[in-house]
Amino acid sequence: MPRTITVAAVQPALQVADVDNNLARLDELIRDAHRTHNPDVIIVPEAASSPNVHHPAMRTVARPERGAPYELLTGLARELGIVVGGGYLAERDGDAYGHYVLAEPDGTVNSHDKDIPTMWEQNFYVGGNDDGVVDSPTLGSVGLACGWEWARYGTAARLRGRVDVVLGGMCWPTTPQNWVGPFGWWGNREHLQQIELARPLPGQVARLVGAPVVHASHVGPVTMYLPGLPKVPYRTTMLGETQIAERDGTILARLSERDGEGHIAATIELAPPEPIDEIQDRYWIPDMTASVRATWDVANLHGKVNYRMRKLVGTHISR
Repeated sequence: MPRTITVAAVQPALQVADVDNNLARLDELIRDAHRTHNPDVIIVPEAASSPNVHHPAMRTVARPERGAPYELLTGLARELGIVVGGGYLAERDGDAYGHYVLAEPDGTVNSHDKDIPTMWEQNFYVGGNDDGVVDSPTLGSVGLACGWEWARYGTAARLRGRVDVVLGGMCWPTTPQNWVGPFGWWGNREHLQQIELARPLPGQVARLVGAPVVHASHVGPVTMYLPGLPKVPYRTTMLGETQIAERDGTILARLSERDGEGHIAATIELAPPEPIDEIQDRYWIPDMTASVRATWDVANLHGKVNYRMRKLVGTHISR
């Protein structure tokens, strides 16, 4: 039977590769969201142990699959008596994965590995092969999605009609904000365009899958480096757009980039899925900009080759 629950989503501002302090900050934000909203579910983004950016320190981020990030999420679920979801780079069998955990108050833990690391993320971890559909004793059938999995019709197609709710999050750094001249003009223009792509995305996924969504996202400034140009700083920002949406795409709560760090909550209905929009015969749900389309395949290939070469000599993960 349909039922309603209260869900919350956290939008954190975290630091690159500062795993211990990032986990401490997540602990504070999750506890504050629980005190404020008294929800049944709290969701934090993918890559919640460190933003996914191109930086050599990212090789120090991966933790054992059941290491400190896992202990934080599962421990809070048991202590607070709620469902807690969040992602981190997890080491398993000699590789790193973009891992997302859904922890239940009774100790049940479900998980999903992001299928395709996004562009430069290929330098630091590999993709998984599960379909992202898990059986939650609290919520029923749940779809888990990370990063630009949210942005692809293929993800919507594999969850469509199969899940009662879609949970997960985003780490979407935008274009360089520190360049000047023509490059600065391009970066600012691209930044505004990407905001316009990110804003409607959670609602679009809800309508395609036929289920409410809880979409948590990173926010705040970060500094990384251009792939292939390790001396060129790339100062940018995370786009935010943490949202909770009903199955018809109605946005029930939202935090934008301008809102900064914080959390939101809303009441959603869990019921059999009812897709509204059709799956289109194209790769991206948003009309990605020309620069994204031009660099997607090249950046994916560059990062994948780099990861494999480093793995051969044992430097793909630093401890």
